[in-house]
Amino acid sequence: MEITAFNPLILSPNAGEVVEVLEALGFERAHTKTGISHSDVTSIDLKYGEDFRVDVATVDKFPQDMTVIRMNVRDFDEAYDFLVSKGFKNAAGDEVTETPSSRSALMVSPSGFAISLSYHIRK
Repeated sequence: MEITAFNPLILSPNAGEVVEVLEALGFERAHTKTGISHSDVTSIDLKYGEDFRVDVATVDKFPQDMTVIRMNVRDFDEAYDFLVSKGFKNAAGDEVTETPSSRSALMVSPSGFAISLSYHIRK
């Protein structure tokens, strides 16, 4: 399995406030993606120099912030099957979020930590 990115992702109903703190620490916006998961999620990718990245996503379905690991891969199905073989469950049942540019699923381990599995569709 080829992993292309592995970094923190903060899911928050108050994403703007989280981004403000990170920008005050010196992080800069690399890009923003809107219309994720039935158009109600916006994700902001922030970077600090060349070495550090963190994503912040607006998610209203959680009452408080939740930090997970974002893992981008070259082969979504291979990574999904690997995580399932290790006991991870898709937080949305069998639903995979698909946009024109990506596929993703929030995978939760038996002990409770979560990986936001993502594949960026290359054109």
